[in-house]
Amino acid sequence: MSKKLGKMLAETISSLFKKPATSSYPFEKREIHKHYNGKVAYIKEKCVGCNMCVRNCPAKAIFITKIADKQFEATLHLDRCIFCSQCVISCKFGALKNTNEFELATGDKSKLVVKL
Repeated sequence: MSKKLGKMLAETISSLFKKPATSSYPFEKREIHKHYNGKVAYIKEKCVGCNMCVRNCPAKAIFITKIADKQFEATLHLDRCIFCSQCVISCKFGALKNTNEFELATGDKSKLVVKL
């Protein structure tokens, strides 16, 4: 028993002088990798309404609707999106791209349906 207590006390004392293993996240922002798949951004001027992104989305999270002649609007369901970037890859016109935005948590589910 005393052998285990001595080992535990030695470990406790040594950890007092070590650098913390975790980061203080909300106060210190981490650098995001350049290929990170965050929230999708939509460039409506480049969209031609081909719906290739809608067809290729495995989660059925993105919808393109026609507003006027040659004008389209994208709706993204963040509660369905798996951030796989398949919609960005399949868009041949560059109308969709990934951002580094990842802080998307909310308590209100209606805020997870975003008009892009």
